[in-house]
Amino acid sequence: MPKLLLISLLLASLSATAQDTSAFPNTNNASTPSDDFLYQLKESLVKVSSTVKSGGHGYGTGVAISKDHVVTNCHVLHDSNGMSISKWGVAFAPVALIADWEHDICIMRFEWADLKPVQMGDSETLQYEQPIISISMPGDSPAPYVTLGKIKALYPFDGANVMRASAAFAIGASGSPVFDYNGKLIAISTLKSPGQKAYFYNMPIKWVKELLTKPEIPLYQASNSPFWDAPDEARPFFMRVVLPYQNGQWAELKTVAQAWLKQEPKSTEALYYLASAEQNLGNIKDANQYYQQILKQHTNHPATLLALGLMANKAGNYTEVEKTHLALKAIDIALDEEFNEALKQ
Repeated sequence: MPKLLLISLLLASLSATAQDTSAFPNTNNASTPSDDFLYQLKESLVKVSSTVKSGGHGYGTGVAISKDHVVTNCHVLHDSNGMSISKWGVAFAPVALIADWEHDICIMRFEWADLKPVQMGDSETLQYEQPIISISMPGDSPAPYVTLGKIKALYPFDGANVMRASAAFAIGASGSPVFDYNGKLIAISTLKSPGQKAYFYNMPIKWVKELLTKPEIPLYQASNSPFWDAPDEARPFFMRVVLPYQNGQWAELKTVAQAWLKQEPKSTEALYYLASAEQNLGNIKDANQYYQQILKQHTNHPATLLALGLMANKAGNYTEVEKTHLALKAIDIALDEEFNEALKQ
């Protein structure tokens, strides 16, 4: 069978067998999804297990994207000489693998699992502060664990948008699905940054869709390291700014942000970190200039609105402070509450 026809048939099969989320409520304006809504999503999760050549074991989470296909992170299967999934205590071994080692996305194919698939969404139309649902099976958890959160940043990278969200995840949650409030799969939870104030990164569903067009490979062939496991100087800038920012190393942050902006002149996030560095170095005029550039690109960039509101409060410009309150409330009341807390400090 020609490869293009095979791919078309596979994608059609994924669409036809996915959960019918038209019955799911659009809860974008609701504070909490219903238990029934979450239960339907949980039915598509599986526990992923792997044995490695050294004799150890690895665990992760996976989600069905067809009755025969499960997506997870490749690092869950790294150096494996045995892999399987389990659903309600029943284990299944894959018969084939499709791997994108660079982006840490792997799809296992099964023959008799007869899984309940989710519907795949679109990771390229996401918005800052959009509510999301993360469901994982961390550690030895006997049942899926739900965490609600918001999209905090979107980083253009390799033709897609890597998502940073406030929904935290723990060991064993690698490969867990992230859904929008319509029940569509939009990302795969993958890694977090070091430290107590960790950033949680999720790989876009666009890469999963692209991977479905690639050929299968032998299950236990040698694997490569993902982009995020490179030395610090070779990692994406959106990862390199985190520790200087959180540790208050403003001169270092400025250097990294300037290099980022040189490479990506239109990057909203590069501008934000440069503005933050300048602000904390006392260069208020430069900081304000960068913040204003951000707002021209992204009118409601939450972190920028917060920063400008705090600067206005420090300068005694309470008219601008009130405007900040109104702008943040229009996005999400929780952001205004965060602003109120910051004003008290």
